[in-house]
Amino acid sequence: MSFVRNSILLILFLSFSFKGISQTPDSLKVRNKLIIGITETPPFVEKRPNGYAGLSIASWKMVNEQLQVAYEFKEYEDLGSLLDGVESGEVDLSVNPITVTDNRMTRMNFSQPYFISHTSVAKKKESTFLKHITNFFSWDFFSVVALLLLVIFIFGILVWLFERKKNHEEFGGSFKGIMQGFWWSAVTMTTVGYGDKSPKTTGGRVIGLIWMFMAVIIISSFTAGIASSLTVKSINEEITNIQDLERFDVTTVKSSSSQELLDLYNIENVLVNNGVDGLNAVLNEDTKLFVYDEPILKFEIERLGLSDDLEILGQSLKKDYYSYAFPKNSELLEKINPVLVRTLKSMEWATLMKDYN
Repeated sequence: MSFVRNSILLILFLSFSFKGISQTPDSLKVRNKLIIGITETPPFVEKRPNGYAGLSIASWKMVNEQLQVAYEFKEYEDLGSLLDGVESGEVDLSVNPITVTDNRMTRMNFSQPYFISHTSVAKKKESTFLKHITNFFSWDFFSVVALLLLVIFIFGILVWLFERKKNHEEFGGSFKGIMQGFWWSAVTMTTVGYGDKSPKTTGGRVIGLIWMFMAVIIISSFTAGIASSLTVKSINEEITNIQDLERFDVTTVKSSSSQELLDLYNIENVLVNNGVDGLNAVLNEDTKLFVYDEPILKFEIERLGLSDDLEILGQSLKKDYYSYAFPKNSELLEKINPVLVRTLKSMEWATLMKDYN
C-alpha cells in the first residue's frame, strides 16, 4: 500500500515540476556567454582603452539592459571576415553597422534596422577658380577657337586674292598682304570696323558683304558652341546617379554594400580594407572617388582633419539600413528583435541619436 502511495506522490511531484518548467516566462535562455562579432567601424564601433564604444555598442548595451545576458565581443580584422563569421555561426550575432542587402539576406538573418544611412561619394576638393580655368582652357575650347581662326583666315585670303593688285596699298604683297586680309576679316567678323582696311574691287566687296552676313551667324554659333562645350563638361563632372561613376576611377571598401552596388552596375572599382584607406587614396590622388557609407565618411573626414581637402557629394547613391546580423535560422533573432524595437522607441535612444545626426 505504501508503495502505491509513494508512486502516486512521485507522479504528482514530477507533473508539477514539468508544469512549472513549461510555464517559465519566454525569456532569453543562454547557457554560456553570447559571442558578438564586431570590427572597428567608427563612429559605430570604436576601440578605446576602456573597451568598445560607439552607436552600435551603445544600442546593444541598451538592449541588454532588458535581456541581462552575459556576452563578450569577438573582433574581426575586416568586414568580410566578420560577415563570414556570422554566416558560419562563429558568433551568435553582430551589432556592427551592417547594411541589409539582397545578397546578404541569402547568407544571414537581420533584425529591425536601427539606423538609416546613405551610400555617398567622397572626392578631393577643387579650387573653384582653378576648376573654371581648367574647363575654359579645355580641348573643346581650343578646337572651337582653331576652327574659328581657320574660317577667318579663309575669308582673309579670298579678299586678298581680289585686292592684292588693284588695292596694293592695303593688301599688297604676299605674306604681308595675306596678314592684312586676315586682319580685315577678323575686324569685320567682330564688327569692330576700324576702317583702316576696306576692299575696293567689286569681287572684294562681294566677299566682304558675304562675310559680314556670315560672320554674324558664325560668331553667334561659335559663341554658343564654346558656352555649350564648357557647360556640357561641367555637367559631365557632376554625379547624379550610379551610372555616372563609370567615367571615374572608383574605390570602395572590400565586402561592403558599396562594393555590391558597384558590381551590380558593372562599375570597375579598387578595393581597400576600411574607410581611412579609401580617404587616403583620394587625398593622395590614387583614385578620383571613394564610395562608402555617408556617416562613416563624415566621421573619418572630421576625425582626420580633412574637411579642407575632401568633400562628400550632395547626391547620394542609395539609402541603407543598418541592422544586427544573425546566422541563418538563429533563435536569438526572435528574442532580441522585440527588445530592439522597444529600445528604438525610447527617449534614451532618441537622445543618443542626436549625437550622430
